[in-house]
Amino acid sequence: MADDDDSHGFPLVLHGDADPTSTGGVAVCGFSTVGMVGVIAASNIVSALDLKQLGTVIDRRFPPMALVHDEVPKHPVRVYQGDGLGVFTSEIQFPAETDVKFAETVLEWFTEGGFDQLFIIDGIVSPDLGEKDSGDIHGVAATEEGRNRLRAAGIEPMQQGIVSGIAGWLLSEANRLNLDVTALLAECNPMYPDARAAAVATEAFSEVADIEVPLDSLLEDARQIEENVRQMFEKSQQMLPAPDDVEFQVRDGDDPMIG
Repeated sequence: MADDDDSHGFPLVLHGDADPTSTGGVAVCGFSTVGMVGVIAASNIVSALDLKQLGTVIDRRFPPMALVHDEVPKHPVRVYQGDGLGVFTSEIQFPAETDVKFAETVLEWFTEGGFDQLFIIDGIVSPDLGEKDSGDIHGVAATEEGRNRLRAAGIEPMQQGIVSGIAGWLLSEANRLNLDVTALLAECNPMYPDARAAAVATEAFSEVADIEVPLDSLLEDARQIEENVRQMFEKSQQMLPAPDDVEFQVRDGDDPMIG
């Protein structure tokens, strides 16, 4: 992948001990967007299923930082792989103008990795904030097969609306290219990292993809997860340069669906 070619994604660099032939199966991506739903869900899947880091997404324009997890420093944008399951995640937020390039990166990882299905986990602002314990889950699939899979899991596919950002671009391209891509959008509170909404999304993923992901730890530690992600997000913000200094900046999580 070329750094300066906007028709390609960001470079994906494999770790020295990674097996490039180990990819395939089901792919999941989660980003630091509204409610941090995607990144919390992705982190739980990685932890619960003990997936191994396969590589890192890097670019010279990314803010230089290391996020430390269990004493180990890591780049913030990473890919993981297990037995028939791959995860793509980013723990910092980037500006809207990079959404297409990140979506291209995910798409190249998905297609070149030989995956069969891609699930995007994201959040949308709940219209009933504070009125119920957990929000609903909304599904959008690029193929009829994907829409039938949603219905079989008890999730009615979205009839009308707009999905924006990385998820929106991936869904549109998947429809154009006839790729099996599905977005699971959990209603969440945009004011803080919503681990409970991430649990709803993860449960939906388990049902639709037929992959069991334990939720006990996520539900029990929801408050701690919310606090940990909040602290990590605040630290990453503090380390980024002032807006006038560089092209890449942290932004507030945008609602991936409008209308």
